[in-house]
Amino acid sequence: MALPAIPAYDPPADDLPRSRATWDLQPDRAALLVHDMQRYFCRAFGDDGGPLATTIPNIARLIAAARKVGIPVFYTAQRGDQFRPDRGLQADLWGPGMSATPDHEEILPQLAPAEGDHVLLKHRYSAFQRSNLEHLMRARGRSQLIVTGIYAHIGCLATVAEAFQRDIHPFAVSDAQADFSRDQHEMAMRWIADCSGVVMNTRQVLAALGMQEELA
Repeated sequence: MALPAIPAYDPPADDLPRSRATWDLQPDRAALLVHDMQRYFCRAFGDDGGPLATTIPNIARLIAAARKVGIPVFYTAQRGDQFRPDRGLQADLWGPGMSATPDHEEILPQLAPAEGDHVLLKHRYSAFQRSNLEHLMRARGRSQLIVTGIYAHIGCLATVAEAFQRDIHPFAVSDAQADFSRDQHEMAMRWIADCSGVVMNTRQVLAALGMQEELA
């Protein structure tokens, strides 16, 4: 029931699936989500990091761009040693989860939250479940969500699907996410493009945010 050892692969960045939605990413409507980039989840990628070698720098670029143009930055983070009934059905599939120690709970230091960012306690796959993410977004006039992090076909996909069902435009950044495999990563992007959101790469998001200097 533990997390698998994840082989190295390159996150898809080009030849992305064509999105059914035609929404434009608008900086004054957008929020950025950094999903589950905690040590416990990231260690499954091994010492070389595999896809994280691409994903982490791209997330860092998006965080820097978001802060520069005034886009709210949200993080999800689980707590260790969860009470078994509170963990629910996730325990049936994944076991007890992380321990309440820094080497499990800490968000990677390269992506650490800064003053003014928002860290949400994570309970289920979707970042919206049992959190005030939607309220915090609406209060700030935000109706679009840029989704980065891990794992593409689990929590990231569930968050995108729920954003869509809450009438929030989701934008999945393919090369700022990572997954168990290239096949599962591509499957998640295809499903999002077909059913619930816009799939983009990091360069496209930075361009939409007007960060031309970041593209050099």
